[in-house]
Amino acid sequence: MINQKSIAVLPLDNLSSDPENEYFSDGMTEEIINALSKIDGLKVTARTSSFVFKNVKKNVRHIGNELGVALVLEGSVRKAGNRVRITTQLIRTDNGFQIWSESFDRKLEDIFALQDEISLLVAERIRENYGHLELSEHLVTPKTNSVEAYDTFLKGKYFLKRWNLEDIQKGALLYEKSAKLDPSFGLPLYGAGLCYSLLGSWGAMDKEHAFKRAEGFFLQGNKIDDPKSVYSYHCLATHEFWGLWDYRAANISIREALKIDPDEPDVNECLAEVQTSIGDFPSALNSIDKSLQNNPLSPNHFYTKANIFYQQRQYELAQKYLDKSLNLDSDFALSIQLKLACFINQNNLEGLNQLVDSCPQLDYPEQYIMLFHLINGGVDVPEVDVRILIDKLEAIQPRPLMAFDLFLLVQIEPAEGLELLKSKVKQKMGQVINFKHERFLDPIRSHPNYEELVRMCFPEKQLGKQEVNHSPSERSLMSSEEVDHFSQKLKNLMFNEHLYLDTSLTLRNMAETLNLHPNKLSWLLNEKLQKNFNDFINTYRLEAFQKKALEPKNSHLTLLGLAFESGFTSKSVFNDFFRKTTGLTPKQWVKTQQK
Repeated sequence: MINQKSIAVLPLDNLSSDPENEYFSDGMTEEIINALSKIDGLKVTARTSSFVFKNVKKNVRHIGNELGVALVLEGSVRKAGNRVRITTQLIRTDNGFQIWSESFDRKLEDIFALQDEISLLVAERIRENYGHLELSEHLVTPKTNSVEAYDTFLKGKYFLKRWNLEDIQKGALLYEKSAKLDPSFGLPLYGAGLCYSLLGSWGAMDKEHAFKRAEGFFLQGNKIDDPKSVYSYHCLATHEFWGLWDYRAANISIREALKIDPDEPDVNECLAEVQTSIGDFPSALNSIDKSLQNNPLSPNHFYTKANIFYQQRQYELAQKYLDKSLNLDSDFALSIQLKLACFINQNNLEGLNQLVDSCPQLDYPEQYIMLFHLINGGVDVPEVDVRILIDKLEAIQPRPLMAFDLFLLVQIEPAEGLELLKSKVKQKMGQVINFKHERFLDPIRSHPNYEELVRMCFPEKQLGKQEVNHSPSERSLMSSEEVDHFSQKLKNLMFNEHLYLDTSLTLRNMAETLNLHPNKLSWLLNEKLQKNFNDFINTYRLEAFQKKALEPKNSHLTLLGLAFESGFTSKSVFNDFFRKTTGLTPKQWVKTQQK
């Protein structure tokens, strides 16, 4: 059953005259996702899964089923000069009904206030319709006073998210420019650090030089970014784990990020990767499943889950999740490589050949067939041919995602293979970070030097557990005296002042009338009176309608006209609520009363 307090923010359409402003519309979408994700009790689909539907026109019912959400927010952005216009619509996924829509026209310098206003309005509409949520006064706080620095930061983020070396290099330069435009703006420093860490890890830059630059930016960011954000902790953790192989430091950064947002999918995936490397597979599965709850259409998350099973030599389960990953992105290189490895380990030559033939982008596809025969037999493979191929593989830049040069060498000369592994470990190459579990390294596993290498890299098998923060909905926001007092005030407002007839009534302005904080009113309605705001108000409107419908003086009026006189503002809302409450249509109910 779909959680009713759940939402996907679909990519806002770029309606600017300049198509290159796409970075801005993507950035606005991501900022609203991040803002809503701060609300305890609200399930928000992560960016990766929402962006699957970018430039894809699908029925909201289909999107709701795919993402497991009750609501979608869609809209558009038009950026022109120093002004921005954003339109939004909040839509139910079960029936396509539009709950709320609004247009905003602001100066670019007010962009953070606009993000905050939209996010809070969306959250207000959700809790009015679906139940209690405790909202902060602000969900978005200004990150910089420089619009140009922020705009440049969004451009850098846009290029980094494209995940290819050329665009990561562009992203690094844009992050640096953003930091120079506002030296007090910490986020672009972490973005630049992450870019240089990736460029060094992937062999696009000299590793020592790249890491020196990365750590310089992280150090600068640490001095000015206080308190740190989820983004900054995640950037640090990625560098600490994949770049430095320091899984203890990475674990600390991850835990700090999860204190801020326990559900952040990419951070939980990073934790799963750390847990996989040390062999804590049950914890790794728990972490990646948490990622998939809020990011169910991420090819990377499915790859990570597949890798957890692969490292345990459960190849059928690994392939199940690799297929899900490749269904989302048929060119996802990590999943292709791991699926090839599964076929080799399963002695499935037919499956291996079919996958190789379907992927013309593979470098030296003969490496997979050669390794297959070295592992499973059936065809003699001359050692000289293997060594020639290994030389070719070692010359590839950036480095391949998996260390097939190492796997081949281990089969023909284990002692040399062990030395190559030690060299890769010394260089902290990401392609061998899971060497502790890799089946292709079985020929060297009993060697004393191999065992020492494992002890040196992975002295621990488990990491500290994350403390669970209790949701605000689990604690009482009002004393029993307050509950009684304000429950009575609510009844007086409804019975004596007929507040439900106000068609512009919202939870927030009703709270102002009561002189009560909106969070407390939301809690009172949902936890004590067992109704969300809309159902509470519509109950009184329904009673008013029923009374009017039975009065002879109103016989000349239509039922819909009486509904509008009773405070309802929508025919569909009136009909749906009437049927939900009475089990009958308004016309059927009137007939039963006339008998």
